[in-house]
Amino acid sequence: MPRPLGWIWASPWTAFGLSLGVIALASGGRVQTRRGIIEFHGRFLRWFLTHLPGGSSFSAMTLGHVVVGQTGADLDSVREHELVHVRQYERWGPLFVPAYLLCSLVIGLRGGDAYRDNPFEREAYEIAP
Repeated sequence: MPRPLGWIWASPWTAFGLSLGVIALASGGRVQTRRGIIEFHGRFLRWFLTHLPGGSSFSAMTLGHVVVGQTGADLDSVREHELVHVRQYERWGPLFVPAYLLCSLVIGLRGGDAYRDNPFEREAYEIAP
């Protein structure tokens, strides 16, 4: 898919990521752009990423063309991995999150690791370990 269409296709999740970013900025967070991606980090996002359903905790998360992270250092350390997810959003658009969660659910029910065995994560770790 040509890049402008990928931006449009991923835009619903990008909008959600921007919403989280605005909350982060309002609570003293920071924003930066790296390689065409908007990145936010700060106190609110640290709380958000450590209080996800199911007890999961992540240093960063991609939402469309936005990556939210706990700290700037976290964003630096996972940038290549998260950029793979940006490309996945460009391919899957608004279906990315439902597809990701469905994969994790099925894998978890079958006794696998819902995160590491998820095909979206496997692709990201293969490209950017």
